[in-house]
Amino acid sequence: MSATVTAVSLVGAVAPVTRRVRAYFAPVNREAGAPTLFDASQMGTFALSSPPSPWMDLGWCSKFARKSASKIGALTTGAPAVVQSQVVTQVEATVELEFESWGKLQLALAAGSQQMNLLRTATGAAANGSGGVAAKAVPLVPGSTASSLSVGATAVAQFQVGELVAVDEDYVAQTGFVGSGVSAAYVSSPASVANDINYIRRVTLNVGRVVGIANGALQLGSALLAGAPPSGMQVSPLMGFVDREGGGFFQEWSGLFVMDGEQGDRVIYHYPRLQAMQGAAEMVETLAGPLEKVKLAGAFRALPVKDANDGETVLCFRSYLPGAMRAV
Repeated sequence: MSATVTAVSLVGAVAPVTRRVRAYFAPVNREAGAPTLFDASQMGTFALSSPPSPWMDLGWCSKFARKSASKIGALTTGAPAVVQSQVVTQVEATVELEFESWGKLQLALAAGSQQMNLLRTATGAAANGSGGVAAKAVPLVPGSTASSLSVGATAVAQFQVGELVAVDEDYVAQTGFVGSGVSAAYVSSPASVANDINYIRRVTLNVGRVVGIANGALQLGSALLAGAPPSGMQVSPLMGFVDREGGGFFQEWSGLFVMDGEQGDRVIYHYPRLQAMQGAAEMVETLAGPLEKVKLAGAFRALPVKDANDGETVLCFRSYLPGAMRAV
């Protein structure tokens, strides 16, 4: 009895050929200093349209450019000096890109500082650059979920299908990082935010769009970033978003950038900690005739983490998943 073994030839290795870069975002626990880690060995093959939780899709981006500013110097001894070894003298890395779509998350990442919500103002409120005194928020009643906000049969009449809403707790003298799901701002004292009861809803990233109203509840087009709202939260209508040139708060996120190769391979860049390194900026792309596309421009500096495998200080993890049957 004999067995026949059929040899399978490997396909030669090639340089990745990609079209675009897909960007993803996950929150950093600012209080604990804990980023969201991505393990490419476990999650690296995810479908681009369905990132693993808690990563959120920021859509396609262009002109992705990562730069290493790390420096390696020579260690010399003797006379005349002779290079005996090398040492790392500086570790630094930056990332630049342009977002192909506008949304709350893209604006927040590219804002450079707080990215605020233009809450519906109270009647007669004085004009203010980041929005005047907000109208009274509407409390949630029991039964709310991440995509359905129960406000009751009477209060629901204050809302309309198509409106944007911000959902978060009242500001009642909290200090430190504020904002549900993602730290959206840092409050040094109640006086610094004028004891504004709506301040957290003014900065929160926990926003949604109302796509339906039924049985005293607002149905949202997508789940809230912070999940099901706990008791005590309130909801405020908003008109849009605003950020400012200036401000001293650095937002921080975990970032993930994926390039899918045409030959079935994939390149993944994972930055556990990214902070914006420039103020809000846009880039204009000329289309046909007088039409121009305006894209959000972001530039970020990577901050370090410790790799649990060996304790090394790391700014970025680059993973390469070869295509099937490619030579390695």
